[in-house]
Amino acid sequence: MTEAVMADVATLDRVIRKIVFPSDVALPTSYLNDVRFDLRRRAQGMAFITDSSSYGPNGIIVVDLESGMSWRRLNNHPSTKPDPEFVPIVEGEVLQLRLPGQSPMKFAVGSDGIAIGPDGKILYYCPLTSRHLYSVSVDGLADQSQTEAQIAAMVKDLGEKGGASDGLESDAQGRVYLSDYEHDAVRRRAPDGSIETLVHDPRVLWPDTLSLAADGYLYFTANQIERQPSFHNGQDLRKKPYALFRVKVDGTRIRE
Repeated sequence: MTEAVMADVATLDRVIRKIVFPSDVALPTSYLNDVRFDLRRRAQGMAFITDSSSYGPNGIIVVDLESGMSWRRLNNHPSTKPDPEFVPIVEGEVLQLRLPGQSPMKFAVGSDGIAIGPDGKILYYCPLTSRHLYSVSVDGLADQSQTEAQIAAMVKDLGEKGGASDGLESDAQGRVYLSDYEHDAVRRRAPDGSIETLVHDPRVLWPDTLSLAADGYLYFTANQIERQPSFHNGQDLRKKPYALFRVKVDGTRIRE
C-alpha cells in the first residue's frame, strides 16, 4: 500500500491526515505525480492524481478526501499512455535516455499534467511525452458505479497544443495554461481551441508546476529536467540557481 500525508501549511511539523492507497490503486510501478483538488465535491472535496509511471500502467487516481477511499480510472487507456510516435525535441536535440555504458533509449512517460475546468465538470490532462491534450468528465471519474468502458467513452482528444507539456493550469474564464518544454514556452488554450503564447524565453528550461495565484500572476518553475544526468551519459548539465518565474495574466483564479 502507498500512503499520502496531508499537513497544515501553517504548522508543517503536524500531520493532519493520512490516506492509504490500496495496492490495486497505487500500483507497485506507480509514480504518483501531479494533483488537483476540487473542494466543491462531497463533504471535504476530492483529489485527482496522475500516475506518470514509465514502467507500468498509467491512469488517473481519484480520492474522496472525506472517506479516504480511492480508485483508479482510465487505467492504461491510450489517452494516459505515452504517444508511441512522439519524439521530443528539447534544446535542439532529440531527448533520449542516455545512461553510461548503454545504448540510447526512448524517453516515454504517461499521464502527467492535469487541470480542472472552472465549473468542475471537465478534467484536462496530458501524457508527458505527447503533444495532445485530453479531457474527461469529472462526474464520470467521481462516480464509482461507472465502468471503465463508460469512462473511456467520455474521453475527448482536444488535439495538438503546440508542444509537449509537463504542468497544466486553468482559470475561471475556461482557459487552460500549457507548459511547453520543447519550446521554452508557456501557452494558453481558449475554450474555442485557439492557442496563444504567453511566455517564450531561453531561460524557461522545462517549465512546470503552473499555479495561477490571487495576485493575478501565473507562477511556474524551470526545473531543467532535460539536463539531468540520465539524458547525458551520467553528466549533470543543470545550472544553479533554479528559477521560479511569474508572468502577469488576465485570467482569474478559480474559486473552489
